[in-house]
This record gives sequence, structure tokens and C-alpha cells, in this order.
Amino acid sequence: MTPSRSSAQIGAPFLASVRRDPSSARRLLGLVALMIAMAAIAIMLREAAAPLVLAVFVLLAASGVAALFAVAAGFLHFGIKSSSPPDWASLYAENAEHSVVVTTRDGSLVFANAAYRQMTGSTDQAPFSVESALVRQFGGSEQLFRLIRSARRGEAAREEFQSVGSRGGKSERWIRAGVRHVAAQTDASKAQNQLCLWEITDITPEREREAKLTRNLRDLRELLDQAPVGLFAARADGAVSCINERLAGWLDLGEHKNDTDHNLSSIFLDQGAALLRPAADGAAFEAVASDIIKRDGTASAVSVLVARSLEGSQQQGPALFGAVFDPLLFAHPAEQQTDARRLLRLFKSAPIAVATLSRDGVITSSNMAFAKFMGAAKTLERLVLFDLVDEAIKERLRQAVEKASARKAAIPPVDISAADGKRTGRLFLTSITQQKRTEDVALVFGIDTSEQRLLEEQIAQSQKMQAIGQLAGGISHDFNNVLTAIIGFSDLLLANSRPSDPAFADIMNIKNNANRAAGLVRHLLAFSRKQTLRPQVLSLTDALEDLMVLLAQLLSEKVRAKVIHGRDLWVVKVDPTQFQQVVINLAVNARDAMPSGGELTIRTANISERESAQLGHTEMVPADYVLCEVSDTGTGIPPEIMVKIFEPFFSTKDVGKGTGLGLSTVYGIVKQTGGFIYAESEVGSGTIFRIYLPRSEEAIEIIDPAADKVQKKEASRDLTGSATVLLVEDEDAVRSFAVRALATRGYHVLEAHSGVHALEVMEAHGGDVDLVISDVVMPEMDGPTLLKHLRKANPQIKIIFMSGYAEEAFRNNLDEDETFTFLPKPFSLKKLAAAVKEMLDEA
Repeated sequence: MTPSRSSAQIGAPFLASVRRDPSSARRLLGLVALMIAMAAIAIMLREAAAPLVLAVFVLLAASGVAALFAVAAGFLHFGIKSSSPPDWASLYAENAEHSVVVTTRDGSLVFANAAYRQMTGSTDQAPFSVESALVRQFGGSEQLFRLIRSARRGEAAREEFQSVGSRGGKSERWIRAGVRHVAAQTDASKAQNQLCLWEITDITPEREREAKLTRNLRDLRELLDQAPVGLFAARADGAVSCINERLAGWLDLGEHKNDTDHNLSSIFLDQGAALLRPAADGAAFEAVASDIIKRDGTASAVSVLVARSLEGSQQQGPALFGAVFDPLLFAHPAEQQTDARRLLRLFKSAPIAVATLSRDGVITSSNMAFAKFMGAAKTLERLVLFDLVDEAIKERLRQAVEKASARKAAIPPVDISAADGKRTGRLFLTSITQQKRTEDVALVFGIDTSEQRLLEEQIAQSQKMQAIGQLAGGISHDFNNVLTAIIGFSDLLLANSRPSDPAFADIMNIKNNANRAAGLVRHLLAFSRKQTLRPQVLSLTDALEDLMVLLAQLLSEKVRAKVIHGRDLWVVKVDPTQFQQVVINLAVNARDAMPSGGELTIRTANISERESAQLGHTEMVPADYVLCEVSDTGTGIPPEIMVKIFEPFFSTKDVGKGTGLGLSTVYGIVKQTGGFIYAESEVGSGTIFRIYLPRSEEAIEIIDPAADKVQKKEASRDLTGSATVLLVEDEDAVRSFAVRALATRGYHVLEAHSGVHALEVMEAHGGDVDLVISDVVMPEMDGPTLLKHLRKANPQIKIIFMSGYAEEAFRNNLDEDETFTFLPKPFSLKKLAAAVKEMLDEA
């Protein structure tokens, strides 16, 4: 503790004392020194100094007389100090409400104001030093240690801490203490002294107010959490910012209560979240019936009271306040029975539409599923059910309600269509035993059949197309055998006739018409997806550029054609010839739909997997596709015809102007390639066909033009030979033609009418056969099975399969490494001979 000093000394402002002017003392000392010097001179130099001393005394006497006159005149005053301006800094520090202390860096006390002396209890004695006062009065703590260390280092610091002391009967005080560097300057030396300025404030009342406010908020939150209703606040986007404990318990959130991903859609079932909106028409509240979803996925029926959004509230603040009630707590006492509670919960949370009707068809009550079933955004109480259905259904629905009113049993269900024509459903009605004070006569259950009806239509259309395709494929197979015989025998007759013969022209007409019929069969095979394709990896950009020259010849002068290529188009794997046939058929149909002229647009683009999933086509598997869109500005197609456009032999053209196989061929080629085709049309605006071809990951095949020329030259080579050939064909006409055709080329031909017969012929000839030509589809044993038996006896035997079906139709029945040549029916004599020659020439 520092030595005791009077309170007057410590209270004297230090800042004023360091600025006091010492000139008066210096003048007094100078005067005394002058008098001593004169006395010494007078003593030492008695005789010589007498005149000088006398002169000095005369001067002093004159000065004294002058001073007396000056005092008498008021020009000079003695004992009165001149006034100076007050020291405002010292005045403020002395009278400050908080403690202000100035110390040196080593802790010596320089100045302490009245508040500090009062706080430390040293009003009648020298105050304690800051270090001693802080430790004595407030107790030692880490914060105090940091403050004292900062003061000694000359650093600024500020701390708040809780002390232990005695003040007004309170044992605990909160103190805010701070220390910083200051500099004091004197007039004499103009030097600066490094001092420490302490400011100590008792913030106990402030902390008490904060603690009280915290207790009030905690009590309020506890009150809201324990309220008998669930409370929540939500923003305009539906995000829930706050829920109370009651609602969190109903939702079974547990430790997930404070998660930030809560929203109205995750709390309220189905359309309940959409119905929660601020009250309209200036009403303070709006009641909504809904269901809440628990964390385990279960739901409970509740009533929600929604508060109106506060006007002028910030965008980030809550826009919706709601209270969730258990409706059974406020129900009639009779409804609080166990059975009534169960029925009400079943009614509100039923996944199917449920409503009650009066005798006049008025909806007296309904659940949210019924509102959704009827396409409404809110409950339908007091609306007439007859006004919500199609006009043709009203009478049957009235009859069902009358039967329910008469308590009839086994009321048949009623299939309805919504008034807007977009939804269909089935209503099941049952009578209600009428009770007093109720107007309900019927209980209605509704099932939405819109998606089911659409799916049934799609399945029916798909089954019809599949059945037609199977029929077309079967007819084409048999018809191909007939055409093969006609074309083959025509070739035999032409080979033995000269152009000058009278029958030569008739034979040519027979062959030409047979070839024309073969073209129709190829269309049927394309529709049934059983034609032979030769797919190649190519870019649609290149394929369409090569095709535009041909399209320019097919289109009339009134039709303008343009192609819009997609950027960085993916490659596809298609048969180039068949793809050109697809585009040509669509372009010709577009030309015919624009008799007065118009515009034909072909557009390509990449369709990503995400984009394909958003198209809404149920049969289209989400994947990467390349789109080829063909659109026109023609007359369009009526909706009743759109469902039939891909059926074979269906045509909108006049008789004799179309076969009805163009679009069916397009459909079959696209489907066999693995793609999808969809059409949109509006009468008077035009039609759009969109073809989606699967993206190929293979590299583009490069065809060598030189090799193509060599192949063409080889086509004109000698087709005769002397090998032994086994011909297996169940159709007598085809077998007879083929045997004669090969025999005329020099081959030794063995015949067999079935696979079993072929094995017998092979055994009879000791297996000495160079080549086997076999049909694919035969009774008893088909071609692939015959090949497996032949491989056992001769693994190196060569075989040619001929069929009216596509190669892919039977390839799966063979081994993966099996090699063979395929000859599609119908074929000519020259094609048969060329296939045999090429197969025999292979090493």
C-alpha cells in the first residue's frame, strides 16, 4: 500500500499541477539575491561603495514611492492572482460517474477521481493503487492479471468480469475495466511523461437488466413450447423458420427439431402446404384442414389457423404464422368417443377421395384427396357434385344418389369425366343411415382413373400395332416365297428367250410387277420390324446433306426445303438406305399436305438423358438421343386420324394416290433401329414428326471408294461352277426354281424338303457336300438347328441361309462365332448364283 496522503492532495488535479507557472518564485529569489549582493558589496567596499549604495537606495525609494502611487491609483494589486480559464479535462475526470485513475507505468498513483475513491471506500484517506484495489475489492482473476500486465507493458486492454465484493447488500458485481496509454506534457521541459489511464465501470445494473430480459424470453419460449397447440413461422418461399416443442413432438422430430431444411411441404401432407396462405379480405385468420407428416412418414389429421402476414415486414422475416390444432380436442363430446375418433381420422387421411352428399348432390364434407380428385385447390363443401362432372354423366350420377337416398344396396359404380375433360374417375356410392340433424344420404368414394385410362389406350394401341405387325410379318413371309418363285421362273424364261420373241414382253411385265409386289412386302416387313438392315455408324448431318439433292427433285417448286443442323451432333447407327427412305417418305407426305406450297424444315439436335426424361413419353427410356425433326406448314391432321397414321394401308389420300404404307414403313424402320417416333399436328398449321435415334458410342465407319469399285467389278464376273450343293427348302416352287437355276450354272444340286430330310441326304452321300443352302423357317427342323447337326459331322461346312424374315430374327439362335451368308427373299436368279459363287470362293 502507498504512503498515506491527504484526500485534498490526491484530489488536486494532476493535469493542472503539471502546467503551473514558476516565474513568480524565480523573481522573488532574484530580488533576494540582489539584496544580499548589495549588502556584501557595502561591507567589503565601505568607502568606495558608499555612493553606489546610496544611489541604489535612492532608486529603490523612488520605485517604492511609484509603487505606492500605482497601488493608490489601482494600477497595481498585491496578494490577488489573475484569473485563468478552467481545466475542463480535470473537471470532467473528477466528476465522472465511473472511476478514472491515472498511474505511472510502474503502478504509482498520480490521480484518482471521486468515483474511484467512493468505489474503493477510501474517501477519507489516500486511495489504494489500482492493482491493490482491483485485487482487494474485486478479487483476483485471469482478467485482472491481463489488465495489470498490459498496463505495465504500456499496452491497451479492456476486460469484463464478475467480481465478489460487498455493495448494497449484493455479493456479486460485474465490472468493466480498461487501461490505455496517455502522455502528460509540462511547459518547462516540454517533455512527455508516459502514464496509464484507467477507467473502471460497475455494469452490474446493465447485466441485471440483460439477465431479466433473458429470463423473460426463456419463460416466453417455455410458454410457447408447452402450449396445447402447435405453432410455426414460415417465410414466403415456404421455409419454416421456427416451430415449438408441441408441434415438434407431434412431428416426432426429436433432435432434428432445429434442422434448417424444414418447409411446409415436408410438414403438411399433399396439397395442405398449398392451402396454407395468409388470410384474404383483411381477415386476421383463416382456418385450413390438413394432415401433418411425422418423421416416420405417418400422417395425422389437424386443423391449421393461419395468421395474416404483417404489412411492411422485411422480406427475410416470417411471412406466415400458424397454429396447429388437434380437431378432436374441440369437437362435440359425442365425437370424442373412440369410434368417432377412428372414423374421423380415416376420413381425413384416406388416400382415396371420400365425400358425403345430400339428397340434392351437395357435398357436405370431403377430404383433401377428394378435392385433388376433382381438380380443386381447396375443399368442396357446399358445392354441387353434378356441376363438377361432364354433362353426359349427370343423369347417371343423379340416379345413383337417388338409390343411395332410398337405401338401395349394390349401387353400381359411376364412371365420370371432369367438366374440363382432362380427368376421368370412378365413383362408388353407398347409402348412409340417416341420423337426426344431418342431411347426408350418401358416402362417395372416388378413384382417379385418368392415368389408367391413358395407359390403357397406349397399351391397346401398342397391342394393335404389334398384332398388325405380326400379321404383316407372317403374310410377308409366305408372300415372299410366292414372289421368289414368280421372279425366279421369270428369270429362267427370260434366259431362254430373246427380246424379239412375242412372249418376252409379257414375261418382263410379270417380273416387273413381281418386283413391285416385293417392294410392298418390304414395306410390310419394315412395319413388322423384320426386314434386313445393314446399320452403319454415321452422322445425320452428312446423311441429310447427301439427301437434299434427291429431295429437291421430289419436292415441287412451291415447297421450300431447308435443313437446320445441330452443333456437334452425335453419331447414330442406322441403315443409311433405310434412313433415307424414312426422310423421303416424310418429305413426300409433307409435300402432298402443302398443295398450295409451303415450307419443309428438317432440324437435328442432341437430346441429353435429362432432356429425354422430361419429354413425358412413357415408352421412351431416358438416354442420349439424336433428334431428327421433319415439320411442314401444311393442312395438318385431325385428332381422330392421328391415332391411325402409322397403321399399314391407312391413308388420307385419294384412292389410287397412295398405298398407305409410307408412314407404317417409317414407323417400322425407326422402331427396328431402336428409336422412337412421335407426331404432333394442328389442323391448318402443319405437322411435326420427331424421330429420336439412340446415340452410338462407336466410331464412324469409313468406306473405301476403291473397294466399292472392286466389288462392282466382281459382280459382273463368271457365276458358273461345278461344286456339289445341298438345297433345303420346304416350298416346292422355290426349291424347284433354285435347283434349275443352279443346275444351269453347272452345279450338282441335291434337294431336301426339310431339315430331317437334309440330314438323310447328307448321310446318303457320305457328307460329300461343298455348300448347303437352307431356308430358315421349316417344319420339323429349322435352319439354325440343321446347321448345328451339320457342324458335328463337318465343322468346316459352308452354309447360306435364305428367308423372308430379317437376319436378326434367327441370329440369336446361332453361336456368336458362327459364320454364314444371308440371302433375303425374294431373290433373283442372278443374286442366287452370285451368293453361291462368293461363298464357294471364300478361303
